[in-house]
Amino acid sequence: MNYIAGDYWKPYESIIPKEKHMQSKKETFTVEGYNSLFRHFLARMGRKSKCYSKKMEMLAISILLLMHYRNGTLYLISNTK
Repeated sequence: MNYIAGDYWKPYESIIPKEKHMQSKKETFTVEGYNSLFRHFLARMGRKSKCYSKKMEMLAISILLLMHYRNGTLYLISNTK
């Protein structure tokens, strides 16, 4: 079954059909954790910020760079001799 997971915010009831809306913190905590991580590390993802992405491509690249950094798969060229 396809459904939309959300929390208990009242306006969802007027937007999402009741039969498709699953209200549960269990289904949303992982997404909220990632949202928090993005806002912490990327100014362009912050709320009410002057830093924002003007191009969708730059937003996508910023997120990919952060994910590679957090996963330990980001390798930079260094000038070590």
